[in-house]
Amino acid sequence: MRFTKPLLEGRLIRRYQRFLADVDTPAGPVTAHCPNTGSMLGCAAPGLRVWLSPAANPARKLAWTWELVEVPGDTAPVRVGVHTGRSNGLVREAIEAGRVPALAGYPTIRGEVKYGEGSRIDLLLSGDGRPDCYVEVKNVTAAVSGGIGYFPDAVTTRGAKHLREMAAMVAVGRRAVLVFCVQRADVAAVRPADHIDPAYGRALREALAAGVEVLALGARVSPEEIVVDRALPVTVPA
Repeated sequence: MRFTKPLLEGRLIRRYQRFLADVDTPAGPVTAHCPNTGSMLGCAAPGLRVWLSPAANPARKLAWTWELVEVPGDTAPVRVGVHTGRSNGLVREAIEAGRVPALAGYPTIRGEVKYGEGSRIDLLLSGDGRPDCYVEVKNVTAAVSGGIGYFPDAVTTRGAKHLREMAAMVAVGRRAVLVFCVQRADVAAVRPADHIDPAYGRALREALAAGVEVLALGARVSPEEIVVDRALPVTVPA
């Protein structure tokens, strides 16, 4: 996924009210939309280098959207994609380009299809002669030293609900796959954040026992583009 317009670089002043971020830019301070509802653990400290994209609609109240942040890494700074709305498109692009062998062979992909308990599945894959495949995408930004990424970075009852809904699809003969989309290059494996949301960890283990599959995909991130380029292992301790 290439950014269609150049990003504006700046320094984070503060993130507040979940959806707002004040950023100091060469053109002066601006307030940007923050498209990430999580805690943004490790990604929202004042002073961090950030990049903003211009709004497609010039009449929008907030003219900028927070896309990337640069955080300290083990050996060098790491750019992280914090726009959770990008993850579905990134995973879909990777599937369509044949970079996700586990999800190959489905000629039809639809997004935001209603299912379950009033929810919408991120991607529904279908093809003649095989069960529909329900794909739920989760964006991973939290990581610790040693290359371990974690999800979630805040308590998510909605995430646990999605896991139950996917398990229900498996129970009626469908396929269900949870995909962790890791928008940072320093992560080598993904784990459930049991220390942050133990209920989500339990729900994930129950879903796996019910036949839900789990994948993790890593992406390289730059101010020009974000590209899913590798598969990552998912470790779920007993």
